[in-house]
Amino acid sequence: MAQSLFMKLRQRFPDLLIDVLAPGWSAPLLARMPEVNEAIEMPLGHGALQLGARFRLGRSLRSKTYEWAIVLPNSWKSALVPFWAHIPRRTGYIGEQRYGLLNDRRKLDKKLLARTVQRFVALGQECDEYVPPECPNPILSVAAEQARRTAGKYSLDTDRPIVALAPGAEYGPAKRWPAEYFAEVAVALEKRGMKIIVLGSERDQEPAAVVAGQSGAVDLTGKTLLGEVVDLLSLAAITITNDSGLMHVAAAAGSAVVAIYGSSDPGFTPPMTDRAKILYLGLECSPCFSRECPLGHTACLVELRPERVISALEELMP
Repeated sequence: MAQSLFMKLRQRFPDLLIDVLAPGWSAPLLARMPEVNEAIEMPLGHGALQLGARFRLGRSLRSKTYEWAIVLPNSWKSALVPFWAHIPRRTGYIGEQRYGLLNDRRKLDKKLLARTVQRFVALGQECDEYVPPECPNPILSVAAEQARRTAGKYSLDTDRPIVALAPGAEYGPAKRWPAEYFAEVAVALEKRGMKIIVLGSERDQEPAAVVAGQSGAVDLTGKTLLGEVVDLLSLAAITITNDSGLMHVAAAAGSAVVAIYGSSDPGFTPPMTDRAKILYLGLECSPCFSRECPLGHTACLVELRPERVISALEELMP
């Protein structure tokens, strides 16, 4: 979603050079964003304070003489590196006592900026622009030949339509549609001549094993690099996914998306593509934003039957 901000910045300032400080795992995504000049690895893990390491990183960036830093996370520690890098303009939302660290402070209007991507893009506007910003859909650059090589590496037949399944969601089980339902959809699509692949990290291998065990799907969870996942999603005619990081990657890679929502809110982080179908029951208890169902039944997902997903698929890809 940060790519939408990069795109808007380059529209405003065509000659702007944008470097991105981010975790190392995100480098393959940033490499596929034409707007990004350089990816700088953040060597600290999520939640790690390590003031000394942050100070040294900030000091090492002073020689680059950056003019502007936009701080997307809302935490206090995320504003330390730009401060110690002596970047003259430091933009971010007020919170966690960051007054001394940020000098272009914005007050977040959650009603005006209801979506995460709007909050990112708004930081690239001037502070007196009080309208929801236009948010271009992210577009990851994928070379067709590279995508074909990746498919060949995993012996995937590209002569048949490929459907990608992403049954995981790192946030927790309240965002995961039942693996048995994914398997049922996989079987139905295989009967229509489609090739099914299952994508995700090592943490997604348990639901992926259920899907592969009940269908002919190729289980690639934990076997691919992130860049290879982007390649494969660019080849997928459609991706069926929970509300997860892979949902956003699939949309940006050019795949049509069927997005399944349980405990989260599709109005907050929808897939950013014109070719998406969002499935959300909107029960009285939804969205609860919990990692695990507080009522113990996960009805928001269990009651969303596979037939609904297959119907959505047919609307996207007759």
